[in-house]
Amino acid sequence: MTHGNSAGPVCSLKFVTLLVVLGPELLFVGAGVQLQENGYNGLLVAINPQVSEDQNLIPNIKEMITEASYYLFNATKRRVFFRNIKILIPATWKANNYSKVKQESYEKANVIVTDWYGARGDDAYTLQYRGCGEEGKYIHFTPDFLLNDDLTAGYGSRGRVFVHEWAHLRWGVFDEYNNEKPFYINGQNQIEVTRCSSDITGIFLCEGGPCPQENCVISKIFKEGCMFIYNSTQNATASIMFMQSLSSVVEFCNASTHTQEAPNLQNQMCSLRSTWDVITDSDDFNNSFPMKGTELPPPPTFSLVQAGDKMVCLVLDVSSKMAKADRLLQLQQAAEFYLMQIVEIHTFVGIASFNSKGTIRAQLHQINNDDDRKLLVSYLPATVSAEAETSVCSGLKKGFEMVEKLNGKAFGSVMILVTSGDDEHITNCFLTVLSSGSTIHTIALGSPAVKNLEELSHLTGGLQFFVPDKSNSNSMLDAFSRISSGTGDIFQQHIQLESIGEYVKPHHQLKNTVTVDHSVGNDTTFLVTWQTRGPPEIVLFDPNGRKYYTDDFTTNLAFRTARLWIPGTAKPGLWTYTLNNTHHSPQALKVTVTSGASRSAVLPATVEAFVERDSTHFPHPVTIYAIVRKGFYPILNATVTATIESETADPVTLKLFDDGAGADVIKNDGIYSRYFFSFAVNGRYSLKVRVHHCPSISTLAHSIPGSHAMYVPGYITNGTIQMNAPRKSVGRREEEQKWGFSRVSSGGSFFVLGVPADPHPDVFPPCKIIDLEAVKVEEEVTLSWTAPGEDFDQGQANSYEIRVSKSLQNIQDDFNNAILVNTSKLNPQKAGTKEIFTLSSELFTNGPEHQPDGETQKSHRIYVAIRAVDRNSLKSAVSNVAQASLLIPPNSIPVFARDYLILKGALTAMGFTGIICLTIVVTHCVLQEKESRQERE
Repeated sequence: MTHGNSAGPVCSLKFVTLLVVLGPELLFVGAGVQLQENGYNGLLVAINPQVSEDQNLIPNIKEMITEASYYLFNATKRRVFFRNIKILIPATWKANNYSKVKQESYEKANVIVTDWYGARGDDAYTLQYRGCGEEGKYIHFTPDFLLNDDLTAGYGSRGRVFVHEWAHLRWGVFDEYNNEKPFYINGQNQIEVTRCSSDITGIFLCEGGPCPQENCVISKIFKEGCMFIYNSTQNATASIMFMQSLSSVVEFCNASTHTQEAPNLQNQMCSLRSTWDVITDSDDFNNSFPMKGTELPPPPTFSLVQAGDKMVCLVLDVSSKMAKADRLLQLQQAAEFYLMQIVEIHTFVGIASFNSKGTIRAQLHQINNDDDRKLLVSYLPATVSAEAETSVCSGLKKGFEMVEKLNGKAFGSVMILVTSGDDEHITNCFLTVLSSGSTIHTIALGSPAVKNLEELSHLTGGLQFFVPDKSNSNSMLDAFSRISSGTGDIFQQHIQLESIGEYVKPHHQLKNTVTVDHSVGNDTTFLVTWQTRGPPEIVLFDPNGRKYYTDDFTTNLAFRTARLWIPGTAKPGLWTYTLNNTHHSPQALKVTVTSGASRSAVLPATVEAFVERDSTHFPHPVTIYAIVRKGFYPILNATVTATIESETADPVTLKLFDDGAGADVIKNDGIYSRYFFSFAVNGRYSLKVRVHHCPSISTLAHSIPGSHAMYVPGYITNGTIQMNAPRKSVGRREEEQKWGFSRVSSGGSFFVLGVPADPHPDVFPPCKIIDLEAVKVEEEVTLSWTAPGEDFDQGQANSYEIRVSKSLQNIQDDFNNAILVNTSKLNPQKAGTKEIFTLSSELFTNGPEHQPDGETQKSHRIYVAIRAVDRNSLKSAVSNVAQASLLIPPNSIPVFARDYLILKGALTAMGFTGIICLTIVVTHCVLQEKESRQERE
């Protein structure tokens, strides 16, 4: 399973030849957005089923993207535009002669349209989970943003906002404003607004009226309530990533307009590079040229597609290889659970099997009640054939036949393909698969499974899973539990709360607890599976102490499963289960628990696990991600662990972190990450993620994650301040978690090649430090960062190499020749620990560093970078570049302070002059009065 561009195992030459001869329409069906001849094809916009039908929504989406296409074309200097867009209409809307979906689904969309589910706010935003220059996950618009024209006053036109978010999604650039740090002190010790470019003008506003900038600072702290209001009419043309709403802004900030000192996310994440520098370094720009001439590109074309009836075919291997290592038994147990519990109501389900030939076991049958589910279970294979040969294409052909018989075409159908055999001829049906319009999820059993099996998932946008030949592995059940309809309606999906499997000795127990929190509880099911003929002794306690025994479970002795369905809404709290192995031999006992949302007004917590790329070559690591959230609110402080299983080695458990260090890009965004590089063997690996959150007052989010288009509070127009309506807030939320919660999810599988068979020298360096910060404290500069490990983000590095420079270009392009800092007394701590190191400013004022042409020693900024070194002298990549102000000399006074002193001096002089004049006048009057009195006498 993968998000973003990736490549699986090397395909055969025959497969590559097939791709070359395919038309453009097929090329981008399963590959996401593709750039061809300067135009983007395959952009998918999906509307959530919970969004109410509105006749204006689709026209507004079209208008937004059309405007965005021309704006993007000019902003990229005639380089790219939007050519073909598909809009996925939810099945909950009325049919209107829309085209049928093929592989499109809500979960694959580049742009989603959905509410915040009770949260206030209409920010458009992009979820970015990787670093600078890397693609994001999706763009999110609310229906209100697309329908309420009043919002354009604060955000700008929708087309401009779309281009702002597209740059986040496609090119991995970040925002150039900072709501938390709207001002900063620049290298000349002046107050500066966090912006790009600095040519954008405006005035400071304090307590409702204009004020001088010095009124915004009290003892070096920026005054609360102070803001900077921009002129509505500007001459500046940049930047789209700062304030796309200004009519004059038509460009991204480049090297000449970029503000390196500004404390924004673009500088932090991209080591002070401009957005245009990052964009022009992308594959889109490296593989294309500007369009010639002066004509504009053609307007985008839109296709409206809508899902019809949900159709799923189980395509199951029954060759003799399925008899090995309980493969058939595990398939029976997982398929039964999928049919009885996971697959959604009203879905048409069919079953096909194959060895060297394909067979239809059950034609498509719609599920309307439990009897329909039981009927389908009865058609699952009971035995394997004597034939060892497998033909995946024959099985898929039967699946397509079933759907075409009901629907005319296989468009929009789903194939769940399970196989353990090898098939040298699998590429023969790749062209048929591509043109079928079906999505194929693949489940590989054991190491001998088809080498190119995952290509079927890649080409159709399906998921891929691996089940090792281990009786205590629950990977098969996890895979079937992970497969959903893809509609995006969380209220119709089952959530996995528990998944565990252990070898239990004779007359020993497997005992544990599972939390049913208040957001779930409907349609809750406990599934117990075993290996021997008879079931274990089962005892289950609900939170009130009620007991359920083995006899309360529905037992299938042939498949060795016992299932308990809890009517109504399961009681929230801790459920305790005990499985007693009453047999005389050890056996694998497993427990799986799933549940649904308790009510439509309460969003359940969810976890989505995946890897950055579904294949790698030793020694490159795999990055594991887990998005933990409630609706769109990130869940912080959760305990997230990943379990990785290969075919032969013991499982590896890793704790994932959301600390903004190592593999984790942004702190507290609810995306937990970690590097995995402990490769034991070549081949497939499976991933499962477990989330546990303790009972507490749970902070859901500091803010909604992702990069947001800026909302402008107001403008100055013709000298008059015109404020917009206050921006709706979607900030921190807290709620009581009386019982906490637990979640489990499969993260699919990935493939590793090139692992040495023999012991090898250390090839894993420390990971790159990405959160280096530099702060000037009186006469010193304090550095802080998160410690990397000896190997990537694990263990403890051996030493640090810190270098400083007065030139950003110097430290970026020639780190080895920047000033080296003495770090002999700095001993690295364990990975994940916060490191602090203090530098003396004398190092910068007296350093012998060479200055590049055009730069002088008058610079008030210094630049710092760091890299870690392990025991074998392997070095990490150079960190992000941090910056800080130099110590200001005693005779140097900030501009606003100097002006204040001059004014104070002038006022003091005037005061003294006035007193002297007053004294003279009073004295003169007294003397005159005295003389007059003497004359009268």
